[in-house]
Amino acid sequence: VQLQASGGGMVQSGGSLRLACTSSVSGYTFGRSALAWFRQSPGKEREVVAAIGRSGSTYYTDSVKGRFSISRDNTKKTVYLQMNSLKSDDTAVYYCASDSNAILTSIPVAAGAYESWGRGTLVTVSS
Repeated sequence: VQLQASGGGMVQSGGSLRLACTSSVSGYTFGRSALAWFRQSPGKEREVVAAIGRSGSTYYTDSVKGRFSISRDNTKKTVYLQMNSLKSDDTAVYYCASDSNAILTSIPVAAGAYESWGRGTLVTVSS
């Protein structure tokens, strides 16, 4: 499985970015996968930012609630992360991940649940 992330870059505090991650798997497999965005900044552990289950249910870590939105387009095999009101603390490398074995009602938030990872895209928020 290949996950190709794009959309990172540099933005001023308060600005917005949209990340996209496209999968190489079949549409059938993509539709049966849970998807997530993680991030990692220097000196910190990788943390889940947002996740979306097969049914479209979502999870957000507390620090991004109300500012970030995760969505999926199964026809395009793509997961998105819309990031608004960005803060300097959001600066990190963002990774997309997929869990093709997810059950319908689950929204995995642990990194270990995801077997496929993109290479990461850097988001830099300047104050």
